[in-house]
Amino acid sequence: ALSRLPSGRPARTFDFMHSDAVITVTGLEKRYGETSVVAGLAFELARGEVLGLIGPNGAGKSTTIRMLTGYVAPTRGEVRVLGRDRMRDPIGANRSIGYLPENVPLYGDMRVREYLEFRARLKGVPARERRARIEGVLDRCALVPMRQRLVRNLSKGYRQRVGLADALVSDPKVLI
Repeated sequence: ALSRLPSGRPARTFDFMHSDAVITVTGLEKRYGETSVVAGLAFELARGEVLGLIGPNGAGKSTTIRMLTGYVAPTRGEVRVLGRDRMRDPIGANRSIGYLPENVPLYGDMRVREYLEFRARLKGVPARERRARIEGVLDRCALVPMRQRLVRNLSKGYRQRVGLADALVSDPKVLI
């Protein structure tokens, strides 16, 4: 499906050794028993590019995202994030990724700022940078007025913003 655009024109071809590649996927496959969920997926995403996965239910979009983020191992193929092989160097690959899942798992008993402090520590944000990073994402995600509120008392929209702030607090090179 990635080889042709809806207009019937050929899709752009990629040079998989492109130096600006932030994500490179080659021959990606995922099988569950006899069922192939993703087969032969290949693409490259360069710096500054935005990629959307569009398709019907069951097309493999969520599975692909889970393989890109390391939550699911591919049956075959390779995912590289800023040149780091997702399977051989998962920690290195993860350091470059901010991930905002559809349903953000948050700790409702924590205050927004406290939650972001906790997540920044988990993500290894250096102590000397932590305060500025947290203040920056609070501002960027329009959460400053909510910083002292309990997460469980926020609207769904504000909880999504907290999830986005969490994804951005480590200043990732790639946002999924």
